[in-house]
Amino acid sequence: MITSPEQAAVDAAITSRRSIRAFLPAPVAREDIEALLSVAARAPSGSNTQPWKVRVLTGATLKNLSDEILQAYLDPAQVSSHKEEYQYYPRQWVAPYIDRRRKVGWDLYALMGLTREDKAGMQAQHGRNYTFFDAPVGLIFTIDRVMEQGSWLDYGMFLQNIMVAARGRGLDTCPQAAFTIFHSVIARVLNLPDSEQLVCGMALGYADPEKIENTLLTERESVAGFAQFLE
Repeated sequence: MITSPEQAAVDAAITSRRSIRAFLPAPVAREDIEALLSVAARAPSGSNTQPWKVRVLTGATLKNLSDEILQAYLDPAQVSSHKEEYQYYPRQWVAPYIDRRRKVGWDLYALMGLTREDKAGMQAQHGRNYTFFDAPVGLIFTIDRVMEQGSWLDYGMFLQNIMVAARGRGLDTCPQAAFTIFHSVIARVLNLPDSEQLVCGMALGYADPEKIENTLLTERESVAGFAQFLE
């Protein structure tokens, strides 16, 4: 099979995407952010509804939101009062999904020298989600509450487009469901209308090549493991 330059470039953008957990402070130009969002908006959506809404956070706004969430996260009295608005993970874990989840978690902690007994270290690492892993850009995604499950499927394609378009520009990302528990804090700080629901967050910037957590490569099931060819 002959691979064209166009195919190689697209495949490279997709396969080089990773969840980056440490970013350089180098800023990302606004025109680059606008360009990748414009490209991502070509994602398909049922009847062209385009259900995505994005807040692009930098500078003082980004720091203020991070500080407010961290305050809630680190306060046991506060954190227990926060609940997700939607169920991202299954209520009952079964194999092989629980096994994959455990593996990626312990693989990351092992890279960072965190043991099962180091609860404080694991809490601190999880808390880095709320600083967008020091990325210079934080993205907050919302959807109108009137939209149904099909629009959430469309939203996933939009998010993937952002991450692939970012790779095409030498940028990296980390999609973050961790923000969903603090939707009320985010709504207050960003003055979100009641008609919108938080979908997730995402860190955007340039990966720090010196950080060991960025060397994590997650495994993928082979095509034979998830696909059936029926003739």
